[in-house]
Amino acid sequence: MAPSNPPAQAAPPQAAPPQAAPSRRELRVTANQAPPLVGHDVVTADRALSEAVLRHGSTEVLDDISAIGRMAGSAEAREHGQLANAHHPELTSYDRYGNRIDEVAFHPSWHWLMERAVGHGLAATPWEQQEAGSPHAHVRRAAGFMAWSHTEPGHGCPISMTYAAVPALRADAALAQEWTPLLASTTYDPGLRPVAEKRGALVGMGMTEKQGGSDVRANVTVARRTSVEGEYTLHGHKWFTSAPMNDMFLVLAQTEGGVTCFVLPRMLPDGTRNALDVVRLKDKLGNRSNASSELEFDGTLAFRLGDEGRGVRTIIEMVAATRLDCVLGSASLMRRAVSEASWHVAHRSAFGSLLADKPLMQNVIADLAVESEAATALAMRLAAAVDGVASGADIGHEAALRRIALPLAKFWVCKRTPFHVAEALECLGGNGYVEESVMPLLYREAPLNSVWEGSGNVNALDVLRALGREPEVLDAWITEVGLARGSDARLDKAIDDTLALLGDTATSEVSARRLASRMALCLQGSLLVRFAPPEVADIFCASRLGTSYGGVFGALDGGDLRAVVERVTPTV
Repeated sequence: MAPSNPPAQAAPPQAAPPQAAPSRRELRVTANQAPPLVGHDVVTADRALSEAVLRHGSTEVLDDISAIGRMAGSAEAREHGQLANAHHPELTSYDRYGNRIDEVAFHPSWHWLMERAVGHGLAATPWEQQEAGSPHAHVRRAAGFMAWSHTEPGHGCPISMTYAAVPALRADAALAQEWTPLLASTTYDPGLRPVAEKRGALVGMGMTEKQGGSDVRANVTVARRTSVEGEYTLHGHKWFTSAPMNDMFLVLAQTEGGVTCFVLPRMLPDGTRNALDVVRLKDKLGNRSNASSELEFDGTLAFRLGDEGRGVRTIIEMVAATRLDCVLGSASLMRRAVSEASWHVAHRSAFGSLLADKPLMQNVIADLAVESEAATALAMRLAAAVDGVASGADIGHEAALRRIALPLAKFWVCKRTPFHVAEALECLGGNGYVEESVMPLLYREAPLNSVWEGSGNVNALDVLRALGREPEVLDAWITEVGLARGSDARLDKAIDDTLALLGDTATSEVSARRLASRMALCLQGSLLVRFAPPEVADIFCASRLGTSYGGVFGALDGGDLRAVVERVTPTV
């Protein structure tokens, strides 16, 4: 029998014609890239910040800082921020004739940023405004500092130290009278000249030494009395002193009475330079715009501030104020990072739609947004406590709350920032890994505030110290978090669990970080439950107030994610 015919074979498919290669001109046309985030008001775009200003300040305060917000979001300001970091400060030890001068030169963009920061009253201006009767001077300054820090973080260091010096200077009425008006000036007047010839002045600080770090009682710099009352010469080495071109420094040195605080002028009244050697500039992580230095003293003239042996107690007022700026600065870093991330995903498409419409990306951005809003709410509450006024609260409560909430916020907010910025950077993918995006600078800068003015352990232990020595601070914390009692069962339980931790004195030191974390989270939760939109407060309480919170960002379980993302995304 003949074999059947084999089935007919289908004709092979015709290959698609080759796609024409893009021309050189077409290759150079950019598509699917987010436009630069410039030309927006960083104050009004930050709903959490502007609402906090209205809550703790007034509409007048918000209107007053709008100019800072617009300038901080301008293309011009962003360019100056990048230039200040691209061109590092340069130390010149000797002039052409061999004279020791120890001068540090900064790029013009540094001076541009400093001039506007001082001009907007972000240095020591609030202290004089407060004395003149302004009820919201520190809230105004805090919001302005957060907004202006979007431009570039490094120049905030001398601004912060100048702001923080005034409370410490009040230990000596004569020194305070001499220096405070210049520190509070809104005129930026750089250059080394006697203070009597200047229209404005800036302050630095020298506490730490090679062998001591946070343990300033181990300092070996010696202060020797001269024949003039209150005048000493200093002999020693300071391991970290930022902004060595500032006009004055608050430093610690050993006297016969113990560790003592001193005012050290850069220039002497007769026009000569004080005997201060800038040994080197530090090659550090983070911003490169600011000059961090080592200083050597050998017969350097200084004036005692406060009593001998009371140096730590004197300078602690400056430390408290700079800790506030650590919280403000970290909250600002978070906000700039989440702004860049949310802006990017709102304009970048992948796999057929905008990244902002992808459920998992919404989860990440919403989580970052809630973290940023919680940091902002706590930072601005602290600024209101410095003002001593918060709607209907008494000043005694404000002072006690400031004492306990400062180390709590410094510990928690500054610890969260590196994780937050790293996740925001990842939202931009490879674009976030190049310097032009500004994300690498934010990432390098993110750990700074957790180190500066006391590391995490120092602040956690300071919480224990305050609780043990000042019982009114616990009352203030209980009162503040209690204002939200009954509004959210998860917050109520977290408060109760934290109070139980407070009763475990047997393991208090080893558990100090856990306690500080829980106390800070309860404060943030209380503020958000009372003042934030329900969708923000709900996500915060659901994700942060369990028995522990150590998960990655973007692991939220429900909530109105889109509403939170829309709230945080800038508009131009």
